[in-house]
Amino acid sequence: MRCERGSARGSGNVITSKDSAAMLEKYDLNKLAIGTLGSHSALNIFKGAKEEGFRTVCISTEKNAMLYKKFPLADEIIIVKDFTELLSPALQEKLRSLNVILIPHGSFTAYLSTEQLTSSLRVPMFGNRQLLHWEANREEQADWLRKAGLLLPATFKKPDEIDRLVIAKLPGAKGGKGYFLANSPSSFRKKAKEMVDRGLLREEDLEKIHLQEYALGVNVYPSYFSSIIKDDVEFLAVDRRYESAVDAIGKIPASEQLEIDVNPTYTIVGNFPIVLRESLLPELIRMGENVHKKAMELAPPGIIGPFCLETVITDDLKIYTFEISARIVAGTNIGIGTSPYAYLRYGADMYMGRRIALELKEAREQGRLPEVLA
Repeated sequence: MRCERGSARGSGNVITSKDSAAMLEKYDLNKLAIGTLGSHSALNIFKGAKEEGFRTVCISTEKNAMLYKKFPLADEIIIVKDFTELLSPALQEKLRSLNVILIPHGSFTAYLSTEQLTSSLRVPMFGNRQLLHWEANREEQADWLRKAGLLLPATFKKPDEIDRLVIAKLPGAKGGKGYFLANSPSSFRKKAKEMVDRGLLREEDLEKIHLQEYALGVNVYPSYFSSIIKDDVEFLAVDRRYESAVDAIGKIPASEQLEIDVNPTYTIVGNFPIVLRESLLPELIRMGENVHKKAMELAPPGIIGPFCLETVITDDLKIYTFEISARIVAGTNIGIGTSPYAYLRYGADMYMGRRIALELKEAREQGRLPEVLA
């Protein structure tokens, strides 16, 4: 399946790079501001923007605004009732009047549909909006990764097909909420009911669950930056997730686990930095480059800016890729000021939020801003 940049997928009014260029014509490029939703990796993005000399705009709920006041990195905080207000023409007009370029992160796809992001959000956005469709649809995402030559775990279309250990996942960026393991159709039904009873899933979610073989190994999340300006895919950070309650279950003796019949969950509460053995790096770098090359065919010009491959490395050093995020991931927050791979390439104080701002700064200086916006 091909998705040309600017082609309609569920809408006849898709925002293209030409639309973004037209919006930019009304901007004062000397007063560009970097904006994002107050969530996920906003502090990372704002800190990087400030270090590269940009003004910053935070769209935040009242409840979370205190965070962006405690860490004073946002020059302006716009309070909204919820993040769907980003679709309001009035708010979009205000953002354009502030010369804002939006940086998408996981909360964009968690609270807004990809159709809304590609058709209704008329504010210049860093990155390729069309690839958000591929990220949100797990079948299309798997097709993309396979065509890029990556090794993927097996998937199952329905619970009755389960014949090995699988992980059941919701579509989109849900932070691991509602994920669970099952090893048979009956196991799936029992655990799905428990998840619904606990309020971690809704009945309607069960129709959308993605069933994927559970590959036994170490979870590793390499983050890359696809630079249009430098025509390169950069390897900048690696992390792993700290998940509740699966990472806590090891503290309970096996006999007690059996007695309480625990069903561990995978809600992400944080991330750890990882430095990988050097012999693994060439393959991970090739994987990132191959994913970008395939993205150039699926949705030209391919990936713009950050992306992350979510992988498992087994004991025989096979690398299985089970997901891709075509934008900044929260795991890059561990690299603020300290990422060893960003340091090896750029020296001190380079991290994903700053790398985004640097790309925008260089694009502006070279008169190429429309090339990095969607």
